[in-house]
Amino acid sequence: MSTLVLLGVVLVLAVMAYVVCRQRALASVAGDVRSLHSLPSAYGWHGALMVLLPALVVLAGWLIAQPIVIERSVSSLLPASVQADATQSDIALIDVRRVAEGLDIAVSRGLIDELGPDGRGIDPATLRDALAGVGVALGGDVSVETLAAAQKYRTSAAWGLVARTIATLLVAVIGFALAVMMTNKDFRARNRVEGVILGLLILCSSVAVLTTVGIIYSMLSETFSFFAIYPFSDFLFGLTWSPNFRGNSEFGLIPLVWGTLYITLISMIVAVPLGLFSAIYLAEYATPRTRNVVKPLIEVIAGIPTVVFGLFALVTVGPFLRDWIAQPLGLGDSGSSVMTAGLVIGILNIPFVSSLSDDIINAVPQSMRDGSYGLGATKSETIRQVVLPAALPGIVGAILMAGSRAIGETMIVSMGAGAAAQMNLNPFEAMTTMTVKIVGQLTGDTDFASPETLVAFALGMTLFVITLGLNILALYVVRKYREQYE
Repeated sequence: MSTLVLLGVVLVLAVMAYVVCRQRALASVAGDVRSLHSLPSAYGWHGALMVLLPALVVLAGWLIAQPIVIERSVSSLLPASVQADATQSDIALIDVRRVAEGLDIAVSRGLIDELGPDGRGIDPATLRDALAGVGVALGGDVSVETLAAAQKYRTSAAWGLVARTIATLLVAVIGFALAVMMTNKDFRARNRVEGVILGLLILCSSVAVLTTVGIIYSMLSETFSFFAIYPFSDFLFGLTWSPNFRGNSEFGLIPLVWGTLYITLISMIVAVPLGLFSAIYLAEYATPRTRNVVKPLIEVIAGIPTVVFGLFALVTVGPFLRDWIAQPLGLGDSGSSVMTAGLVIGILNIPFVSSLSDDIINAVPQSMRDGSYGLGATKSETIRQVVLPAALPGIVGAILMAGSRAIGETMIVSMGAGAAAQMNLNPFEAMTTMTVKIVGQLTGDTDFASPETLVAFALGMTLFVITLGLNILALYVVRKYREQYE
């Protein structure tokens, strides 16, 4: 039974459990709902959850564990030389899975007869023809060991499918029976259901924490592997970025950090004033009709793909800055520059600063404004001395989000700022950022054991540390300067 069909059967059992448990609860009090501890629907949901949750846990665990168990069992049939090399073993297992899938289709179509348990009984030519008939392409001839492993993989997967179906349905039926047996007028169904829902909510809220832990672990493990083969001091304080997959690479971080922070600074100089002033206007000065028109138009910018902004930087902004500012002033003749990327990223970030700041400003109680007006303050004084201090934490959060997006932007930088890793104060020179180099180092057929590839994880860890520093700085600013109101 396929996974989808099995899920359908479990859902049907859960619905049946809901109906049966609800009716049993009502029957236990002869229809008098007031005599029940919980509402009838709570008894029904308890029955459905007793069927659904254990079955889903068994099914999910089986789907995760079965491939691991089968591959470990199949690996013992591969040649010892292949088992000794992790890379060759992974490639061989991929071939085994593809042959096993091809055998299933070939047997079902009658292209070959059923194979024996050792994978023999068929000549290689017939096997190749059969696999070609179902579209399975292999890098070379199928060896006897691969064929035997594929047959064992196929047999084990078939038995695993049967066992998975039986185990899942058995757990669902047992949950059904237990739920029915537990249902009576004194059973605290509501408490049990609310406890399960609370557990699910806690589990969902833990996803963000576990994701962060997983990201940090993946970055740290590969970063340590990089520093094991490349000096930490050369990476952190190096002034030259010159990767070479043939060896003798130089991975100086400072030029990339400089380009990243330079482009981010220009983008924030554009985004923060425009976004914050537009938010103040929309929240405090604009009429409702104007606000209903202008705010959606500003938010449309956030929905434009970054690749479109990259084309805008490449075709329009870059040539304009080069022809009208850089060349007349003798500052450069390149359309790709820090200024180009910074301006476009700043435009991209205007909606983030504007929309979030607008919502935060509108959340400030009107009574605070009225109290300021009652003391004789003007509208501008009220905004500067009352509204903005009260909204400071949210505004700092909006600016931080815009800064994080500017630091992590890749497409606009690659198309608008170029790929030159250099340190220069001239904003009309081409530079690059860490994110662009991360993509460059991981693009193509790369060896994950080489420093040229592992440096991407070190760059990612550096970005993480920079973002963490921004968060700490924002927290410090908020705690030091925000106003406290009762």
